[in-house]
Amino acid sequence: MSLQLIPPDVNVDFVGKRKFFVLLSTAINLAAIVLLLVKGLNYGVDFNGGTVVQVRVSRATTADELRRALAPLDLGEITVQDFGQSGQYLMRFEKLSNLKGFTQRLDSALDKAYGHHVAEVLRVESVGARVGRDLRLHAVEAVAAATIFMGCFIAWQFRNVSWSFGAGAVIALVHDILVVVGALVISQLQFDLTTLAALLTVIGYSVHDTIIVSDRIREDALKRRREGLPEIMNRAINETLSRTILTSGVAIVVLIALLALGGPILRPSAFTLLIGFITGTYSSIYIAGPVVLFWERRVKIKALPRAA
Repeated sequence: MSLQLIPPDVNVDFVGKRKFFVLLSTAINLAAIVLLLVKGLNYGVDFNGGTVVQVRVSRATTADELRRALAPLDLGEITVQDFGQSGQYLMRFEKLSNLKGFTQRLDSALDKAYGHHVAEVLRVESVGARVGRDLRLHAVEAVAAATIFMGCFIAWQFRNVSWSFGAGAVIALVHDILVVVGALVISQLQFDLTTLAALLTVIGYSVHDTIIVSDRIREDALKRRREGLPEIMNRAINETLSRTILTSGVAIVVLIALLALGGPILRPSAFTLLIGFITGTYSSIYIAGPVVLFWERRVKIKALPRAA
């Protein structure tokens, strides 16, 4: 006898609870917008400009000691972060006007403070303030373009059922983006190009989950032409529940492990994916569906002819 995670006759009333979850999601989204405007994201060098230096010190040291070692260079405010590996640190310089001979001056200051060959500069990365602003603009454009394109794609794919599926997908994607951005603002994890890539991955995952549910709605509409959209939608969500839990659950377990063991460099992107996968699964049930119902509540869903 095979073990089933979800009983085949499960009938959870997801659609009946939609009003509560829509209000909850609206409140969370508004809070995310306020946090973004008031506190803002912790932009990395990619988007904020500046210089990042990774160093390795072969003896025990602290962030304060590193700052004091570099104080004679008059480099302004320095942010020092433990890199998560033995003796490695990440230093960020917000504004560095003169990069000429910077590495040599840095080596000299570290040798003077720690001794010869005790501290080693592993890499230096620098991004200008103007380039950072341009990258921020391009990041917003990329997220907006991906969201609109995905919504149009779903609307076109389900045009014979209802164009409102596209609107539901777009609103669900906006919800997911705001939730992830709000979580990043609260956590103050660094938002850089890697985190942006993770955010775009979240958009793709959320759309994929929405398509699975929408496709099952289309199939059930073909079988039960006399039922209303709420009943069809609720049945479709329950029928795909086992697949949703298994797929999302495995991905979430992997991301939790990556978040805990991946180190500080992978932590922002792993955190983004984790929050995004959770909210993407949630929105495909409680956001995309209610939007379709809002448009189609007085109209029975049209059945799509079965493909030959």
